[in-house]
Amino acid sequence: MKIIDLEPGDPRLTDDLLPVLLELRPHLTEDLFRSILAEGQSQGLRFTAAYDEDGVCVGAAAWRIVANTYLVRKLYVDDLVTAATARSNGVGHALLAHLEGHARAADCTALTLDSGTQRTDAHRFYFRERMAVTAFSFEKPLT
Repeated sequence: MKIIDLEPGDPRLTDDLLPVLLELRPHLTEDLFRSILAEGQSQGLRFTAAYDEDGVCVGAAAWRIVANTYLVRKLYVDDLVTAATARSNGVGHALLAHLEGHARAADCTALTLDSGTQRTDAHRFYFRERMAVTAFSFEKPLT
């Protein structure tokens, strides 16, 4: 497996990573994704892709380094998804390990993510990865 941090403007963002990301975020269109890329870049949004031995993208992570008063500096994972055809093959573990390396290099105190309450399979994975539930996440939809 090869893990690659994709730079802004890299065509693999839409050609390779977006189809995998759509498995988690089906509401995205290519135009919306490009808009998020443009706006998110100034907010530190980065993307990392996992490729199998055949050069097929099988995993995607969206992440950023965030400074806050609670953890001081953390690596926040916006999205972490393994293609359905590649699950249980170590893709998610490899992506998290790669991101942990970025977090340690940036002197982060934690690697964090949110996971929808309905995603019980993902929760089992996160527990196996030695992650803990440390807070509730609240939201108020603004329609």
